[in-house]
Amino acid sequence: MDVTTVKLLARYNSETNLKMNEKISVLNEKSWEARFPGYYPSIRAVCNHLYIADFNWLKRTSGLRIFEYGNHDVFKESLSLSSEAFATTHEYIKKRNVLDCLFLAMAKEVTDEDFERSLRYKNFKGEEQEKNFGNLLLHVFNHQTHHRGMISLYLEMIGIQNDFSNLLSLF
Repeated sequence: MDVTTVKLLARYNSETNLKMNEKISVLNEKSWEARFPGYYPSIRAVCNHLYIADFNWLKRTSGLRIFEYGNHDVFKESLSLSSEAFATTHEYIKKRNVLDCLFLAMAKEVTDEDFERSLRYKNFKGEEQEKNFGNLLLHVFNHQTHHRGMISLYLEMIGIQNDFSNLLSLF
């Protein structure tokens, strides 16, 4: 992992979420809550999981060193895996945009030296963990892509065509 790659992935994350959120913004409550056979059974549930995971990963990074983005007021909140981070599509999109801006800010602040360091944190079970920071960031961006794919499939299942997840559009 290096700074150039993190900047690319943060930009991809932000721009892809904007495109995805254009599709989500037109959902009525029935479509937002529609049940699907996946582990996360609705578009809302996937968005909630992804938001909570991203929120906690960004918050955990302050354990590596002091980052300016870590001072954002959003991190005064605490979210567990069972939290309901939002109710409506509008609320989700507003909160998602804040996180995406923080990922972009993080990409501007990290250094190549950071990627060689280990991050100590507690997982959602409260267990102490220590992992390479660069590898953790790669995991976070991969996790985002995985769940956007799930959202894309759910959108297609309710008749909303989409093609928002193409990294090639950034080259």
